[in-house]
Amino acid sequence: MKSSYHAWIAAIRIARRDAWRAKGRSALVLAMIALPIVGVSAADLTTRSAQLSPEQTVSRAIGAADARLKDSELSGPVYQDVEGKNSMPVGGYDKYTPRSDTDPNLLTSAIPPGAQSLKDSTAHTKIRTRYGLLETDLREIDAASPLVKGMIELQRGQLPQEAGEVIATTAFLEESGFFVGSEFRARGSDAWYRIVGAYELPSDLRKSEVLAPPGTLLAPLDKAFQAAGVPGVVATDTYLVKVGGDGFTWNMVKALNTKSVQVVSRAVQLDPPAEADVPYIVQQKELGYYNQDNGLPTTELAVLATVVGLAMLEICLLAGPAFAVGARRSRRQLGLVGANGGDRRHIRAIVLSGGLVIGAAAAVTGTILGVSLTLGLRPTLEEYLGARFGGFTFRPLEILGIALLAVVTGLLAAIAPAVTASRQTVLASLTGRRGTRRANRVLPVLGLLALAGGAAIALYGTASRMGSTVVAGGSAIAELGIVALTPVLVGLFGRLGRWLPLSPRLALRDAVRNRGRTAPAVAAVLAAVAGTVAVATYQHSAEVQARHEYVADLPDGAGMVAIHELGRSKDMPAVREALAQELPLAVRADVDHISYGKPGCERFTGPEGCGRTEIMRPKEQRCPLYEAKDGIDSFDRAEQRRLRKDPRCVYNRHSAQFDVVVADEKLMTALAVTDPGAVSALREGKGVSFDKRNVKDGKVTLRLIDNKQDAVFEPGVDPKGEDKVFAVHQAPDTAEGYGLELVLPPTAAKGAGLTTLPYASYFTLDGTATSRQKQRLAARIDQIGVEAPVTVEAGYQAQADLTMLALTIFAGLVTIGAAGIATGLAQADAEADLKTLAAVGAPPRVRRTLSGFQCGVVALMGVVLGSVAGILPAVGLRLVQRRETEHLLEMAGDANDKLYVPIAVPWETLGGLLIVVPLGAALLAALVTKSSGAMARREAG
Repeated sequence: MKSSYHAWIAAIRIARRDAWRAKGRSALVLAMIALPIVGVSAADLTTRSAQLSPEQTVSRAIGAADARLKDSELSGPVYQDVEGKNSMPVGGYDKYTPRSDTDPNLLTSAIPPGAQSLKDSTAHTKIRTRYGLLETDLREIDAASPLVKGMIELQRGQLPQEAGEVIATTAFLEESGFFVGSEFRARGSDAWYRIVGAYELPSDLRKSEVLAPPGTLLAPLDKAFQAAGVPGVVATDTYLVKVGGDGFTWNMVKALNTKSVQVVSRAVQLDPPAEADVPYIVQQKELGYYNQDNGLPTTELAVLATVVGLAMLEICLLAGPAFAVGARRSRRQLGLVGANGGDRRHIRAIVLSGGLVIGAAAAVTGTILGVSLTLGLRPTLEEYLGARFGGFTFRPLEILGIALLAVVTGLLAAIAPAVTASRQTVLASLTGRRGTRRANRVLPVLGLLALAGGAAIALYGTASRMGSTVVAGGSAIAELGIVALTPVLVGLFGRLGRWLPLSPRLALRDAVRNRGRTAPAVAAVLAAVAGTVAVATYQHSAEVQARHEYVADLPDGAGMVAIHELGRSKDMPAVREALAQELPLAVRADVDHISYGKPGCERFTGPEGCGRTEIMRPKEQRCPLYEAKDGIDSFDRAEQRRLRKDPRCVYNRHSAQFDVVVADEKLMTALAVTDPGAVSALREGKGVSFDKRNVKDGKVTLRLIDNKQDAVFEPGVDPKGEDKVFAVHQAPDTAEGYGLELVLPPTAAKGAGLTTLPYASYFTLDGTATSRQKQRLAARIDQIGVEAPVTVEAGYQAQADLTMLALTIFAGLVTIGAAGIATGLAQADAEADLKTLAAVGAPPRVRRTLSGFQCGVVALMGVVLGSVAGILPAVGLRLVQRRETEHLLEMAGDANDKLYVPIAVPWETLGGLLIVVPLGAALLAALVTKSSGAMARREAG
């Protein structure tokens, strides 16, 4: 035992000395191993630091209070979860009846006698900023109250003391362009407010919010809005409560739940009751809705373990040849060890100690860098996550485990070079002879079995319930099989050498003859490229599918501007004028909607004195699935599937703010409707229908419904109201209404006594609209002070995604790095051959050319094999999606749904990998290689 200890100490000293001598190679391997350690350790520290303790979580939610009371917005008694985030009616929703009005005294009556309370009111509106309008949350609360401590953090300035003073979040200041001391006003109000301080919400750094003392912001804005004839401010009130003693207990929470009050309690969250004592969980379990959160699911853990394992394999494949280079350059030294009585164990120990030394150095370096980066980038990380850390949480055991991973990776990478070096005879090591290497016959067999087994598992996964997980696992096994088969596959590439010129033939022959150093580098390139090709193929196939399934909002090149706010119809003429002045319009079709009820009623204004219009489809032309008393549950699964294929149940893939509009024949031009009958019908005072299911005997029935008389929906029962019948022209099936089902001419609407309000304009352009024109139009609409977005249909637009670019660059770097390492090892082996070539008169450029082709050959072999290997998982995952989509269409698809899940090969990405990457690796190797070596006598042997 003692002799082994001293032998390992000596081996570590020798390895440390060799690593110091070969600083460049050591730094390369150290960087490869340390880089993942930096990322993993930083991710661990960030994740742990971002996790809040229960005390921190509840303090950020309710400050120093014992509880927050809020209206559950449900009628009758409720059950709530422990956190106070969710609630549901007692007995579930089957027999639940929504309440028609709210009790303004509900929360104040629920405050325990003698308790200290603080009102917290929130709302939202649009505020005029330096750049336009910004949707902002409004808040009224006494920020100086001790109960607020922990909820907000004042960054600069002071708290508001009087009316007209507010404080704003730093996120609001950044988005609005304001600063402490700036003044602003809300859209629709002439009152100005001055920002006297900046604060942040520790758990929501991105929230744009303005805070004012109670009674100074929401009520004045509501009064101003109502005076302007627009909907007022809708405030949501909650109360912070301090009761003292044991705090707000679970029994107190349940008592308030009977009054429909929902509670966030400090005492309950710090000492939660058992699940059996939480009625909410018990009822969820009875109804089959409850899913307990047990951390990462087994599937995700398996995927994580697979990714970590493949990452370690990639590092070993890259670092292994580098250790082999060191062992090859130190073979004389290793031979001297053997000549002085050392056996194979000592040789293996020296090479393994190289992996141990560099792995330990990488562990220390990576951990220190990870901790330093997390500390240095803490503010940036908090901004990225959108929340402040609860503290800096350092868990020694987790960091030690991550560091140990680096040491294990270094040792694993050095195993193969250690075994190879120990098999060299002393004479071969001292004389520089390479000796005869026998090919491993077991590894290819294992590789073939793994490839076949992995492919079978992936194929099974395409039909398995665990689908993508099984496919990913089978693909990983198959990829490992290809890695094991790499030496055999490299040998097969050698047969191409007879058709190549001298330099590439020599490079290919050298790579094939020395598969021990070529195969790991090729395998490393293979693994990196396979991942890139798999993701590229999957993403490209998904993009082709998305392009096919894209549903345009309007005809190509057509546009629309519509008001998206209640009570702002009076601003539409000004918007239309701005549109006509700023954009090169060819056709503009002005569109109104039907308003029913008291003046100023909008579609969703409310039940008091307002209503809506609805097309009454003939009963025989309605979908039976939604007409039965129990709805879709009235039919068995087979009948449901059959009815979904019924033309009466086909749903409209387009949507519009209103399905019934009032417009003239210009709308047909804007919608690219070429049916002359539609244009003639509108000119003659007849409507145009885009859904033949609404038409009976050439007529459509429109019902005017009072919202107050139609508060409860019942399947199969038509709402009561006044009917208006219009003669219509049915547009052909090829004509698309883009969400519109009925277009009435102004004369028909006026003749039926309908009130209309302007809300949109459809248009086509004379050419294209420039960015400047769009910006000017947006500025004009902003000056009008209304939310009216302008959209122009541009067809399917692929989302900009840097994932593919990053993966391609990563694969290229790995390819160049692995091929470069293999080239360095080849040069160490072939130094004698290069000297012989120089001695017999070969020009100096042969050395550089040979080096370039050696690097290019390794890169090309790895890229070709990786491209083939990467197709398997992508095809498997797409087949899984095809099966799932087919099942979904069978269960819920209608007559218009067609199965389309293509498998598309990304030829551009493959072309870049197959041509650009190997060529770049070859050129880079040729450039960094010296064109001439020192003339020397070739060693004997």
